[in-house]
Amino acid sequence: MQSSSRGRRLDAVSGPFTPRTPRVAAARRLQRRRDREAAGRFLAEGPQAVREALARPGVVTELFGTPAALDRHAELAARAAAADVPVSEVTDEALAALAETVAPQGLVAVCRHLDVPLEQALAAGPRLVAVLAEIRDPGNAGTVLRTADAAGAAAVVFAGEAVDPYNGKCVRASAGSLFHVDVVRAPDPVGVVAALRAAGLTVFATTGYGEDDLDDLGDDGRLATPTAWLFGSEAHGLPERLTAAADARVRVPLHGRAESLNLAAAAAVCLYASARAQRRGVTRPSQAPTAGESLRP
Repeated sequence: MQSSSRGRRLDAVSGPFTPRTPRVAAARRLQRRRDREAAGRFLAEGPQAVREALARPGVVTELFGTPAALDRHAELAARAAAADVPVSEVTDEALAALAETVAPQGLVAVCRHLDVPLEQALAAGPRLVAVLAEIRDPGNAGTVLRTADAAGAAAVVFAGEAVDPYNGKCVRASAGSLFHVDVVRAPDPVGVVAALRAAGLTVFATTGYGEDDLDDLGDDGRLATPTAWLFGSEAHGLPERLTAAADARVRVPLHGRAESLNLAAAAAVCLYASARAQRRGVTRPSQAPTAGESLRP
């Protein structure tokens, strides 16, 4: 280790790393799922993802950056160094090899997997959970994960033969939300539904042919309870065994002439309907009556 003139703790003792430097080559292998699984590591690309990863202690194991990017984002390099995370300068060519975007932003972090067991996620008493059941498209999965985080979901479950949440495209599409929620990977979607129901959540399956209308659920208060939403792939929807296992099968009303909504849009509508209903159903402390007021006629 050495300290640069800019005050960073660097591991590149003989100049910036190149694509052939062993540590760069090892990190690059994490672009393949089998290597991510074997190492329990994945790559987070860009300053936003790096910032959110560093906010979770112990997640980042190494930070790679071009000299220009490390200067531009000096606070991130300093935060990594303060956490004893190696900060390694790399050439533009090495950064391009690590990144999967056409115009990389100069920073790539190696991160530990974030998996949380389903039992642990449910023990925390979540009020809103999103389940991605056998969704294969990483961009869609990452976008739904980001939306779930924005709506206040505490956990996102990748169930069955779902895409790897640590796929580079999924990580980028989550825009840092991957680091905000409990990420669960569960091989048995039907078992997930049973566990959710046992934990006290009402499970809604999204389908264009559902007997329940989303607006009606919001109007009658059924969305105000702890809720889990099941989302299926855009091409095939949810398997019948999952729609049958859910408490209700819900359709999003289409008031115009569109045939359907895409997965990300439907997920946003459903998750925010639950978020709104749950917040309307909770009395804010500042609005709660005092003991004396509660006795007034």
